[in-house]
Amino acid sequence: MVRERYLDDFPKMLVCILSGRQDCGLEAELTKTVSLELGKPLLILVSSLRSQTCTPPSSDGESNSFLRAYISMGESASAALNGFQQTFTNILSSVPLSGKLISAVSGLVDAAATYVSNVMATVLQIPMDYIQIALQFGIRIPSLDGQETCEQGDLKQLIMWGINNNVSWSFSNSIIDILLDIFLGPGQSMCTYPGPECQNPPSVPFQRSVPEAKDDIDINPDILLKCDRHILVGLNDTLCADIITGSRVGSSTSVHTFCQALSSLSPNQIEQVWSNMCYVIQTLVSPLLSRSSDCSVGDTQPSPAVTPSFETLPIPGSAPQRVVREASNLKQLACNYSSWLENKAVDAVLVSLCSDNEYREFVKQVCNNATLMRKLLSNQMNSWLYGYCANSSADPGYMVSQFCFYEQWINQPSVLVDPSLLEFCMTLDSSRLTQLICDNTGFFLLLFSNPENGRFMPNCTSLPPPPPFPNMNLLILDSCRYSEWHDVMQITIDILSQCILFDQSGFTKEVCSNKTFLNSLLRNKANAWLESHCNSSLTFLPPEPTQTQALPSITSWCDYYTWGDRQVDNSVVALCWEYDQLAFQKNVCCKASVFEKLLQDPLNKWLTSVCTDIKEIEEIAVLSQVCRYSDWTRPIIVDMTDLALCTEIDPLNFTSKVCANATILQNLLANQDNTWLIQFCANHSNPVVSLGGNRGQVGLTGFNPAEQCQYSSWSISLPDAALLTLCWQHDQTSFVSSICPNAGLLFLLSREPSSLWVGSMCTTYSNYITSTTTNSSTTTTTDPNFCLARSLVKQFNWTCSADFTSACQPGASQNMALQMVVRCWVENRRTRVNDVLSPPVATVLEQAVSITVVILLALEEVQNTSLHVTENIRLSVLGSVVRYLERENNFDKKRVLLQCFGRVLTSLMLTARDVTSNEFSVIKEYFSIPLSSLSSVLSSAHITTVRLILQYYSRNKDTLQLPVMYLSTMVSVLFQAHLVKDDSLFPELAPLLAAASPADIEALPSLQNNSNVRETINRYLGDMTLDQRRAFGLWYSRGIPPSNIIRAQQSFIRDTGNLIAYLPFYNFQHLSSAQLLDGLDVLLRNSLTSLKQEFIAYSIISTYRNLTAQDFTRLGNLSCLADPEDLLVYKGTVVFSIIRDIVMNCSREGLSLPSRLISSLLLNSTELKVPSSLSPDRLAELGHLLPLLGVTFLQGLTPSQLLAALPALNSVSFSPAQASIIVDKMSSISTLTAPVQLQQLGSLIVGIKTETLLTLTSDRLLSSLPAMAQHTPGLSPPQANAISTKLWGFPEVIGWLDDVEPLLYCTPLLSILARTRMLVNNITTASKKPWNTQQAEAIFKEVLETKPNLIKLDFPSLGTVGQGVSCKVLQERVRADSSPTSVRRILAFLRQQPGPLHTSLKTCVIEELYQFEFFSELLKDLGAEIALSMPVSTIKKFPTDMMDALRKMIVQDPHHFLLLSRTKQELLVDKMVQRMSMYTGVFTEQEFRSLGIMATFVVDEVFIQLDRSFFINNLVFLRGLCYSSSKMDIVARILQEPAAFGPVNNWNQTTLSQVDRFLFFLPDDRLQEIPLALMTVGRIEKLFMSQRRWARGDVGIFCSDENERKRLFEKQQFVLQFFLGFLKMNAGSPTPMVPTCEILYTTVPSAWPSNSLTSMSSSAFSNCLELMGRDPFLASYQRIQVLNKVKQIYGPASSFSQSVISQLGGIAVELSLGELSSLQLTERSSIAALGAVSAWNNRQLSALFTTVLNSTKQSPSQLDSSVLVAMGYIVCGAKTTEMNSFNAIEFSKAVLWLGQLKLSCSEEQLLALVGLLAHSLAFGPISSWGTDVFIEIGVLAAGLPDMAMSALVKEQIEGITSAAISMIPPNKFAVVFNQRQISMFSYEQATAVTKEQLSALSDVQRTALALVLTPWEDRPVNFRVGKSLGLALSHSPLCLILGLLMLLVLSCPDLICPGS
Repeated sequence: MVRERYLDDFPKMLVCILSGRQDCGLEAELTKTVSLELGKPLLILVSSLRSQTCTPPSSDGESNSFLRAYISMGESASAALNGFQQTFTNILSSVPLSGKLISAVSGLVDAAATYVSNVMATVLQIPMDYIQIALQFGIRIPSLDGQETCEQGDLKQLIMWGINNNVSWSFSNSIIDILLDIFLGPGQSMCTYPGPECQNPPSVPFQRSVPEAKDDIDINPDILLKCDRHILVGLNDTLCADIITGSRVGSSTSVHTFCQALSSLSPNQIEQVWSNMCYVIQTLVSPLLSRSSDCSVGDTQPSPAVTPSFETLPIPGSAPQRVVREASNLKQLACNYSSWLENKAVDAVLVSLCSDNEYREFVKQVCNNATLMRKLLSNQMNSWLYGYCANSSADPGYMVSQFCFYEQWINQPSVLVDPSLLEFCMTLDSSRLTQLICDNTGFFLLLFSNPENGRFMPNCTSLPPPPPFPNMNLLILDSCRYSEWHDVMQITIDILSQCILFDQSGFTKEVCSNKTFLNSLLRNKANAWLESHCNSSLTFLPPEPTQTQALPSITSWCDYYTWGDRQVDNSVVALCWEYDQLAFQKNVCCKASVFEKLLQDPLNKWLTSVCTDIKEIEEIAVLSQVCRYSDWTRPIIVDMTDLALCTEIDPLNFTSKVCANATILQNLLANQDNTWLIQFCANHSNPVVSLGGNRGQVGLTGFNPAEQCQYSSWSISLPDAALLTLCWQHDQTSFVSSICPNAGLLFLLSREPSSLWVGSMCTTYSNYITSTTTNSSTTTTTDPNFCLARSLVKQFNWTCSADFTSACQPGASQNMALQMVVRCWVENRRTRVNDVLSPPVATVLEQAVSITVVILLALEEVQNTSLHVTENIRLSVLGSVVRYLERENNFDKKRVLLQCFGRVLTSLMLTARDVTSNEFSVIKEYFSIPLSSLSSVLSSAHITTVRLILQYYSRNKDTLQLPVMYLSTMVSVLFQAHLVKDDSLFPELAPLLAAASPADIEALPSLQNNSNVRETINRYLGDMTLDQRRAFGLWYSRGIPPSNIIRAQQSFIRDTGNLIAYLPFYNFQHLSSAQLLDGLDVLLRNSLTSLKQEFIAYSIISTYRNLTAQDFTRLGNLSCLADPEDLLVYKGTVVFSIIRDIVMNCSREGLSLPSRLISSLLLNSTELKVPSSLSPDRLAELGHLLPLLGVTFLQGLTPSQLLAALPALNSVSFSPAQASIIVDKMSSISTLTAPVQLQQLGSLIVGIKTETLLTLTSDRLLSSLPAMAQHTPGLSPPQANAISTKLWGFPEVIGWLDDVEPLLYCTPLLSILARTRMLVNNITTASKKPWNTQQAEAIFKEVLETKPNLIKLDFPSLGTVGQGVSCKVLQERVRADSSPTSVRRILAFLRQQPGPLHTSLKTCVIEELYQFEFFSELLKDLGAEIALSMPVSTIKKFPTDMMDALRKMIVQDPHHFLLLSRTKQELLVDKMVQRMSMYTGVFTEQEFRSLGIMATFVVDEVFIQLDRSFFINNLVFLRGLCYSSSKMDIVARILQEPAAFGPVNNWNQTTLSQVDRFLFFLPDDRLQEIPLALMTVGRIEKLFMSQRRWARGDVGIFCSDENERKRLFEKQQFVLQFFLGFLKMNAGSPTPMVPTCEILYTTVPSAWPSNSLTSMSSSAFSNCLELMGRDPFLASYQRIQVLNKVKQIYGPASSFSQSVISQLGGIAVELSLGELSSLQLTERSSIAALGAVSAWNNRQLSALFTTVLNSTKQSPSQLDSSVLVAMGYIVCGAKTTEMNSFNAIEFSKAVLWLGQLKLSCSEEQLLALVGLLAHSLAFGPISSWGTDVFIEIGVLAAGLPDMAMSALVKEQIEGITSAAISMIPPNKFAVVFNQRQISMFSYEQATAVTKEQLSALSDVQRTALALVLTPWEDRPVNFRVGKSLGLALSHSPLCLILGLLMLLVLSCPDLICPGS
């Protein structure tokens, strides 16, 4: 054993021995044998040391270990230590210290401290490494698992984690404090009560751990000093890993050997090493930590049980205020809960001990077991269980359901409710119980008839209004149905009492007034009291409220002046107290006679607790706060003045609860000042505690100290508190001389709370004697303000930051003084020592201190005692954590700290009221968590942490500036993880509600009946989005079924608040008209849907016929939604003028109103009969009505009227004809073309003739353009063309770009081409203008030619010109820098273009980027427009994540999806649905909303599975979507299902309001079943207006094709004609309805029979002529009759004015050729009206063209661009020769509009027109045309010569529009386009190919076309050989057939390419 290197190999041998291996070698075996032999004497030595420390057993039976004996010494050692401390103190006080001596001593101490520190660092380094490795093995540090969760670590684990992660814990101060608390623990203060001279009386000793009440899990499952551990930390997670790899510098050889030895072991062997080593240490230490057998008295006590406990301070507010008693072994407590149910009685002490030491199990077995809890509560000593369980983690809902039987309390009014039970229910069910008390007078009386319950009386005045549901009184009244009391013997006293209590008047009327009934009840002798009650009630029968009164008048019930003379029912007394408190105090409380008379009724006893004078109120308040008798059962100090006050104001309770309770009395006598209690109790009762400890004997009389104060026997049997106090009072000299010198007796007395004062008294007495002896020359004693600690610190000239208050208070112990001195000495030494310590030494010492703290925590755990570790290191831990968080940049480490140790950090924090800056810094760190980790971190946070987070956010939300997504995630986690566990968190979440997602809101727990929650939501509802509000409404609806709404009070809406406005309509429709009228103000301050607005208006106005002007004022614009007939009821009343003003305001705001409402209330006014009589001001007021009044009214106005009212008229939307009339009239007296006048015209600009605009100078036009810009969409094409071509004719236009910007969209390309060079020179300005595609392409070409470097060096600087980039240049830009960043920059540039990108450019982008490996990452950067241009063959290959990204893009930006063809829409959605696996099961709301606008494009099989509840509750949303014909049929079927609205014959007005435009989806046979009474004219108008709004909306405008629009019109026509009786005409039918002009505007003229239209009055017909002319569905027979009516009014066609012609529109098609030739088409407006009609035949077109030439007196060559634009379709009426004579430049300027029309010109005509475009002054040779020209000329490209067309290249083909493709003659199409050119077609071009064109193609051409049409097949074709790879041309394969079928618009997406 002494060989060389033996010690170096010893760790390796030790590991081998401990691992149990047999191959360790001879030296190892010898070492093992020697160690075992040496171990025996070592154990004997330790045991002998232990036996020397034996002390008498403690009174509480606690075992005294060596450690505890060392800390709390026996009497001899204690006395010796006290003496030593006293001597040491005296020496320090008396040493004369000079400055030199202090410096010398200080230097010596510094040198010694430095030397000792260095030595300790050297000595401790190796042991600390070993200990650290052992601790790392034994303490498993939490870490994140694969699911991003982790266990919650305790304080030991936190410190160990910090050691591993280089956290500087800075425990140097804390370890000093811990050691001082252990060895110099503060003694008991002589001061025993708080006061000005004593601020800190003794308190309950520090409680090491309190179990958390809620949300608690066992975060410390394993105890460190436990040897049977099977799961240890892996070697790689310990210090050994660093040592072996060499990353740890400075480790000793032995430690390295030790680690290497461990690394060679298996995990099981390492566990064996740990276990064996643990047992060795336990064997050596156990004698020190357990009771020695030599110290045992009687039976040997087993060693202490090791009980795991939570190592940190308690979470505030979680546990009841009870002192925890510790037990040495919980098994001795016999906490066998199952046996408690079997035993007859359970010891109350046993119950208390089990609750203290087995918290979790006790809560589980007792608080969660109502049967056992009831049994225990039968013992009054266990009444504390109510409070204990109420504050535990037990299920509050369960306990409330088992103990809080409010109905039972009411049913047994004779049984008083125990205060402890009431407090229990008030704690757990406060909201509900308070509401019941305040809502229910009887319940109020019942509870507070017991005066002890007075402290629980709620303040009902501050309570929110009660929930509007039937209260308990109504439920109780169910038993008071007197007509059903057949067997009167079964009517109990309880039932009678209830009915008298809750139905006084009814009982008096039905029972007392019915003598027969009363006598039958009186046969039961128990009811004898009933007779006197009825006599009293009949004498003072209260008046019954009338039906018109909502509530009885308080003054009528509370007639106090009569109460002194009559019997007043107790319910009336309670009513008056609740609602009339001021008068009640004055007339009842202050009148003794009335007050005393009321108290004669036992049920009025509660008045004593509420009706008292000021003094009594104060006394009651004091009584509840000071006289807390239940608290006095614990050993606490109660002030003498408090006791005296309680004896004065509450003598009876004091005597019964204090004097009669020995425990309380002894506790109170612990304060010497309370000895007077003995005499008081002797005088007021029979004392239960005698002077000698014998019970039942007499008290003070004959007290003899000599006989009864036997001090010598007190060491054997301690005196009780009373005897001890009396001996001190009556025998002080002997008391002091006998007890104070006796250290053993002093020690025993100090262990009893009631005699702690003796030790302090003796210390004071000793100090006094010493002082007086030392200063015998004087008679004065020591300075009363003398402070030993402060004096010593001052004497040594130390600077100390410590607080001396506790050490200097009166009676402070010697230990406290020494503690303070030591702290100040250490503080002065620390800075000096730190300066001389080297960093390595400091590091080792800090590590040693940290490890020591961990060991101390483990000792606390195993000994189940407190070493004051946690409270001393708390601030150091928090400060170190904060510094680490500020320094650390790696969030993964921060995350572990916050997530895995969040709860222990929270437990270290104080309550929110005392949160320190360090704690705020920890909380602040939660707001720096990355979004990806936020959910998991917050989910694991403790509820207290969450509250601190919310408090911090509430205070600092303005400075935090958190992103919306962060807040949304945060509130989502809090909702899902924390609110479900603790709903009291909701008010604190209020500031975050606006960030909650609708899905999270809908998933909220059921808190609908919580008034605080409801009020919180109402308060913050205004800050939320509409979707969030609706989500709250949906959530709230789940708590209030329709039955509750129906039964609710009239004030239901006001009581509920804003939430009610957002209920789903299914619930909302159950509100009654009375409720709606009462809560109208609440509803109107919220955002109501149009459906709810209509429902409110209809319900209120149709129900009430006597509404006042104020009611209509409150209704406001909602009145306009009522049925006109209901409003006309008020005609002739004063209210009618209010209604008229409201309707006028509605029309002014642009609301769609029924014609009846407009005509009856607004247009039928007598003042409108003579237009010229209106004043200008009145005309201005009526300005918005002028379009409805029509052309006849406008023609009756004078120019001066119109000119004066111009400021009001220039913002009204007039039709062109109406605007023309107004402008013409004003022009007759004013020059409107003057600069100022022109700008003031506003919307009337459309009425200025194009001819007039052409006469204006450029500066005049430029000055007016800004004003015109607001109305440019209203300019006609001729007007726009005239202005733009004129201005662009000036070279200066380049400087006018800002002015001409509004007209760029309609500026001809030819005008731009002439200025491109100048535009490029001014590219900075030009790059910001909204050019169309062809203009941008022209400018880009110029940039490419003149400034190519600009494209290469600064491509983004092109701005809006970028949409004209060519594919080649784009490819070059991408290939020049193909990094993801550069590509994304280019894509962002394209997404920012002002207009839609051309198909060719989008295709180019896709083809270029698809080859990149990172293409999948670019999908979001593409944007919806480019992404949707991808072929389906590409999209169908997307993985799920890419498909989901595409889905989200479409949902966010649906516009581009709506622009796709129907076939591609359905194919795309089908692929998406496949990825989402939605083909089976219900089509849920989540799935539907996730698809957004695409949801209605799923296949029919999926759509028909739509969730019906979602369908019904979201009809408003669903009506806004797009439906194909098949989907319309499905919707119609769903509407008629029982789960929806059922058969149509059962529908009502509300149903029709919900169905709305979906009604047009119903088949004709079902429409006819709708009750005729429902389909009024007003309802039909609303349906038409709703459909029109949708059709003109963002979805409807792109949704339907021509066939679907035609089908929908036919359905509308059928609805109107059927329900207005036009289809049921017979001899008995009433006269058919003649429409007004107003109703034609709300419906459509073509829906009416032609004879109805012609039956209109001439003025009405004239007013609507323009509307009829624009109606595309007006049939030929209708047009003929309408034209005849026109001729009747205006004469023959030759006499038609320009205004009439411009209004005719399509009606003019029915004019004969002669009539067409006779028309005077002198103005461009009349020409444009006819030129916009496409239905002309060739002969009519020829006649019209000739008429135009004749009327304008111009030849074809003189026609300018504006005339050509106005001619429109009429251009095809020109002969080819005439076309050839057109001015090529003017025609090229007009081609922008003409190219958009599907002209009916012949092939020769088109060829002639193309010849004009190819003129050298126009676009030049066809071969030079680019994409821009082909886009510009539109359909005219169909007229290209064959040779030119066959020579087209890809760039040119890409510019041909789909309309142009369809217009190419079939034979020509087949000849000019070969298969390669066809393969260059876009999908849109291919779909435009007609059947005739297709039939003329060859097989190979068809194949090429089919592959364009069905790109999802991805089939390559070799066109050189005319064959397709895998596609035989001699057959008709499936995909080719399907391609052809799609071409014929036959939608069969399910059959396309099966399996794809």
